[in-house]
Amino acid sequence: MPDSNSAEILAVIPARYASSRFPGKPLAQIDGRPMIQHVVERVGQAERVSRVVVATDDAKIQKAVAAFGGETLMTRSDHRSGTDRVAEVAAHVPAKIYINVQGDEPLVDPAAIDALISAMLDEDSVQIATPCYAIHTRDDIMDPNIVKVVRNFDGDALYFSRAPIPWVRDRAEKVAAQHWKHLGLYAYRRDALLDFPTLPPGELERLEQLEQLRWLENDYRIRVVETEYDAVSVDVPADLDRVEKILRENKAS
Repeated sequence: MPDSNSAEILAVIPARYASSRFPGKPLAQIDGRPMIQHVVERVGQAERVSRVVVATDDAKIQKAVAAFGGETLMTRSDHRSGTDRVAEVAAHVPAKIYINVQGDEPLVDPAAIDALISAMLDEDSVQIATPCYAIHTRDDIMDPNIVKVVRNFDGDALYFSRAPIPWVRDRAEKVAAQHWKHLGLYAYRRDALLDFPTLPPGELERLEQLEQLRWLENDYRIRVVETEYDAVSVDVPADLDRVEKILRENKAS
């Protein structure tokens, strides 16, 4: 159950049926249930979230969510990103804080969601919050598909990049540099979220193909919260087997 501070905290799961790599992905079956159901149920376990909605533009997803007792809000079909879809929800449904949870993360950690909410509630000046996870292998540091983040002394993002930041220049010295993986989970205040569709994309966003750089290029603060959760996303059908294996291992333990 949500605590008394979370009466206006809305979790929104953007979910569209069309996908170039995996059409119908939200309805893909995992352990006998559609993936979107796994996401909704795990988000609902977050102690500080008071309401969970699926934002979609497809009647098939709406029907599937209704079948397991979830709530949907129909949104436009021309949104370029999940953030734009969440912003449409924010325009019609007032809340103090919005959580943007990707619909392809059936193992999303409720504790990570609560950590973002706590960061927002603890400091009113924080406009956006997102999690990071300590990288432990060189391959992940060098992988351009894994986004890295560096922060200032207050824990706010300085930059997000596909490059291995920070780069250790002097290889002759024994330097223990910690690299952090950025996870695509966000908390926003309403004003910042409503601003997003109006913000001009910048050169850094275009080059890196990272939407979160739009916030930084337009001078928004992003608080980056350390978490023990490492995202496991479903990008292609082959990822379903990996998720089911993890679910079986979790049940066994």
